[in-house]
Amino acid sequence: MRSLLFALVAVLAAPVAAGAQTKDSLPPGVTPEMLKEGKTLFAGAGICAACHGADAKGMPGLGANLTDNKWLHSDGSYDAIVKQIMTGVPASQSTSGAAMPPKGGSALTDAQVKAVAAYVWSLSHPPKR
Repeated sequence: MRSLLFALVAVLAAPVAAGAQTKDSLPPGVTPEMLKEGKTLFAGAGICAACHGADAKGMPGLGANLTDNKWLHSDGSYDAIVKQIMTGVPASQSTSGAAMPPKGGSALTDAQVKAVAAYVWSLSHPPKR
């Protein structure tokens, strides 16, 4: 019985130990599937990586680092990131002087924006261990 209990604990703890984002640690309405889709969109159709870099650590004179906990134009919550992506950042408010157009200038759907926002949120909110 005791070995069965240890095996069950090991199986349940595996995703956390592997550094995977668990469903319980995600914002309401965000799924692991959204994170995966958002990562793909960030690097591709969302054209986010063009300014924020493939590693999302930012590019001088263009896009900010999205992997730290310093948020320049919002509080870093999932809902605020969705809003920021939807509305963009005017050049006059940008710390780099470069504007971020709504949806980053891409043709993403609202659902795709939410997926990108979920991925961006996950970059600065590592899973709780």
